[in-house]
Amino acid sequence: MSTAAHAQPDRAPPVTKLPDPHGGGELIRALRARKSSRAFSSAPIPEAQFSNLLWAAFGINRPETGGRTAPSAHGWQEIDVYAVRADGAYRYLAKSHALERVVENDLRALTGVQDFVGTAPLDLVYVADFARMAHANAEERTFFAAADAGVIAQNVYLYCASAGLATVVRGLMDRSKLAPALGLRHEQRIILAQTVGYPAG
Repeated sequence: MSTAAHAQPDRAPPVTKLPDPHGGGELIRALRARKSSRAFSSAPIPEAQFSNLLWAAFGINRPETGGRTAPSAHGWQEIDVYAVRADGAYRYLAKSHALERVVENDLRALTGVQDFVGTAPLDLVYVADFARMAHANAEERTFFAAADAGVIAQNVYLYCASAGLATVVRGLMDRSKLAPALGLRHEQRIILAQTVGYPAG
């Protein structure tokens, strides 16, 4: 008798149904509200809310160790958050929770290809400084920087969901124009951009 005759019919792997997610915690509510939006009001974001947003993105939540609100591979903290607004472009300085102005011009339209990027009040740009990633090869630098930027972007999503703001993360942009406009060095690479503002209408 052939081996095939003894073969058992294919069986679906066992599946265990989980309880439906529920609860009223702030994180659960933010996750339920999290979504991407592509229609933004041009109304500016108040400074207090802007401050909270940047801290949530990649601020220091453990001053005694310099720990941040998002993890970083090998503790490199290689991602810099640039805030691009109508009044210029700024680099977020987490240690002092301050802004360093790097460009006086309005660069919002350079942060993507969609029309809304030029009129929304804020475009965040996540820039990896490969010089901080000691002993990593080119493939590792690219992989870890992308993963770290993704976590920061999700922090922004959750803050926006909790604060009534709209947001969308974006990978499509002309990096060859945006990088020199921001004054980036050769070792700095733009990973992602993320638009933030109040929902249109």
